Amino acid sequence: MKTNEKIKPKQPRTKPAEVRLDELMDSAQKLFIDKGFEATTVSDIVQDAQVAKGTFYHYFPSKNEMLSALRMRFTQLFIDKIQVAIDACPAEDAIARLRTWCNAGVAAYLEGMTLHDALYHDHHYHTRGNQDRDAVLNQILAVLNDGVSIKAWKLDNPRLTAIVMYHGMHGAVDDAMVNPEVDSSTLGNDLADEFMRLLGCR
Repeated sequence: MKTNEKIKPKQPRTKPAEVRLDELMDSAQKLFIDKGFEATTVSDIVQDAQVAKGTFYHYFPSKNEMLSALRMRFTQLFIDKIQVAIDACPAEDAIARLRTWCNAGVAAYLEGMTLHDALYHDHHYHTRGNQDRDAVLNQILAVLNDGVSIKAWKLDNPRLTAIVMYHGMHGAVDDAMVNPEVDSSTLGNDLADEFMRLLGCR
């Protein structure tokens, strides 16, 4: 070997576990969008991810378990995106934080609609007491409770109000997807106006 020849660092023979997991989930996500959950097999997923079938079962007992993990990942990204926008608002401006939750939530929902529909599609999704729904619900509940603490509004039942807002936002976005009369570019502000009337702020 020549003395001035650079020694190249050895490349790892296997990918880190978290990278393999992300790639496996990304492949499943893509296939669920393209083919649907029911039509996608574990063999399809591992073939697309270029891993052995044993790798799949190392992380997930079944395809349904992977679906649950994908839902939680989707929800966490959804929440994180909205929280970044909320945190950019002054802590003492409860109305701005509520309006931002509406605008950022509508935008994130519209942006992720295709994936959302692929992941939340049928009887595999339990609407009562599921973690991902509750995580989103807790985010708006925190916004409402912060507003109560600084006396921006008064609520006898903040959680019930949060439930109304959560389902109101999702229902409004679903309607916007099929109703050409709805202007999705103003939907976030329109929702915020309705919610502030509910809170007695307008």
